[in-house]
Amino acid sequence: MGNKELELGFQKIMDGNRSWVEFVKNDNSGRFEQLAKGQSPEILWIGCADSRVPANEIVGSRPGEVFVHRNIANMCVHSDMSMLSVLDYAVTVLKVKHIVVAGHYGCGGVAAALSRQQFGVIDNWLCHIKDVYRLYAEEIDNIQNEEEKVNRLIELNVKEQVFNLCTTSIVQNAWKNNQNLAVHGMVIDIATGKLNDLKNTIYSNEKLGKVFAFK
Repeated sequence: MGNKELELGFQKIMDGNRSWVEFVKNDNSGRFEQLAKGQSPEILWIGCADSRVPANEIVGSRPGEVFVHRNIANMCVHSDMSMLSVLDYAVTVLKVKHIVVAGHYGCGGVAAALSRQQFGVIDNWLCHIKDVYRLYAEEIDNIQNEEEKVNRLIELNVKEQVFNLCTTSIVQNAWKNNQNLAVHGMVIDIATGKLNDLKNTIYSNEKLGKVFAFK
């Protein structure tokens, strides 16, 4: 790609922003003036960085209604300070009521984790997904169809990331302080736009197990 193509790509970004500025200027609802003063979202969305799964559009929300963190394969890693910082701000300061961990079928990160191929620095991140596979290896290996195998690991990965979130001191302290907070696991079907509830919502630390649930 030459400089001319790069300049055209950059111009497209700026043109898009000008269109957005016009939209904001012509909006008479007052919502953008209100947003400029602060935010009070009820949802924290932890999703995949994939460009096909934008949080606001998927749940039909407007700017200011969803606080978002995204990374490769929607992971909730206990040592990831970026994720923990977002989580802490959302739960402790913004007082969100719902945390959604959203995977999506056909996730390239999960598919890559199921292979033995090296991809670069990302291999170290994919090890967290491989750890999930290790927990469910027998079930996954018994699936013959490769697409179904990947999609099943995507579902299991979401469930494990929900558990990981719930074992953080941030979420558990919110429950300890009687804060209304639910953590949900969902998977997006990109072809239909449907958000599939995995029905593993957690409302407290009661079912986390005695070594995970803080007193």
